[in-house]
Amino acid sequence: MKMKKLLAIVLAMAMVMALAACGGGKDDSQPPADDQTQSGSQTPEAPEEPASAGELTLWTYPIGNWGKEEEVKAITDAFTADTGISVKVEYLAYADGDDKVNSAITAKNAPDLIMEGPERLVTNWGDKGYLVDLSDMFDDTDKSEINEAAMAACTHSNGSVYEYPLVITAHCMAINLDAFKEAGADVYLNLDTHTWTTTDFINAVEALYDHYQAPVGAVYCKGQGGDQGTRALVNNLYGGTFATASHDQYTWDDDENIKALEQLKSMPGIAFDASLEGGDEIKVFYQGILKMAFCWNIAQQLNPNQADTGAGLTANGEEIVFMGFPAQGGSPALQGGIWGFGIFDNGDQARIENAKTFIKWMCDSEHTVDAVKTANYFAARSAAEGTDLSGIWADNDIMNEYQILMPYLGDYYQVTKGWAGARTEWWTMLQKVGEGADIAETVAAYAANANAADAG
Repeated sequence: MKMKKLLAIVLAMAMVMALAACGGGKDDSQPPADDQTQSGSQTPEAPEEPASAGELTLWTYPIGNWGKEEEVKAITDAFTADTGISVKVEYLAYADGDDKVNSAITAKNAPDLIMEGPERLVTNWGDKGYLVDLSDMFDDTDKSEINEAAMAACTHSNGSVYEYPLVITAHCMAINLDAFKEAGADVYLNLDTHTWTTTDFINAVEALYDHYQAPVGAVYCKGQGGDQGTRALVNNLYGGTFATASHDQYTWDDDENIKALEQLKSMPGIAFDASLEGGDEIKVFYQGILKMAFCWNIAQQLNPNQADTGAGLTANGEEIVFMGFPAQGGSPALQGGIWGFGIFDNGDQARIENAKTFIKWMCDSEHTVDAVKTANYFAARSAAEGTDLSGIWADNDIMNEYQILMPYLGDYYQVTKGWAGARTEWWTMLQKVGEGADIAETVAAYAANANAADAG
């Protein structure tokens, strides 16, 4: 037995010396790369990680949770694990984000990817030639799946697509259902479709005013905050428009809008209030003073005024129901939000291709569900590479119900040139109407101002 042990030791020493000789003097204190057991079975291999395929920089405005580092890191880490492309993210604020982007462009240090809406990506940076045309990323299936209004908004008048849409939402109005019931005005609501006609609206306001003997809705016009609500109210009442379909001129001086303003001004239940902006109107509505709000969206429906009473309830616990704006035929054209990705043309084709890979992964793949939920809005398309997106919010009753408004998304006229100046002309015009100025003359004058600024 001792002889066998001695022989084993001698053989082992011979093997060590042979290995040392083959190593040419290399330090053999490091373990072999492929360690095997004496039985010859191999240790299970770890899953292969994709080889590094480059890197990207993404700058994002605070679009839902795409403005939160923890949420974004989770999804970009998943993208990197799948593709090997690393992503460095910078989070922008609306207060100074545009200045940062413009400075980066001037310094020739723009990010690879930018996340925002068409008014920046299409009308601004795309129009100036800074962004890559993404037209080659859309086939006929994509075009059939993507919301028509979103696709149109992301497409420049020159035919180039400067934004790949990820999410959309529709702005709407809201009513205090308990107050409507108390006044007998709930008969004018279609709570199945969340729509109503112009006649329904006029009758409801009259019933509410007769019951409460005070204004029940406010055309707020202190400033531009929430101005999408007043524009949608006026445009929808009689089918007016805000801009041409080609977005080269403002048209809010059309006869339909003048008729709408005359109607609203004549109603004792509607006040033109220059002391309120959209956020102020929501607070007054939330307190139960106003019985309807024209500045509303899914964020408010989920948590009105940071309510501690629960989603969809006023401070007094009254039920809040979201509604489309009143329209003659009952089918409104709603103002909306559209957000997605654009690619800056920095002259590096490899990075551009990586950026396209990122967009495809986020916007048109099995991972689109996660990208949409990170934004906390609604998918800009019905399906993504075979993944049905219609049930994306099936686990959230309020979000799921709110999706009924998405087909009503109307023209995204925020891409009309001179947009910033036009907004100021709009709310200033409403102030003058509220003061009693001649409506037709006032509307014509301020629309002309907006178009003059556009031409300049």
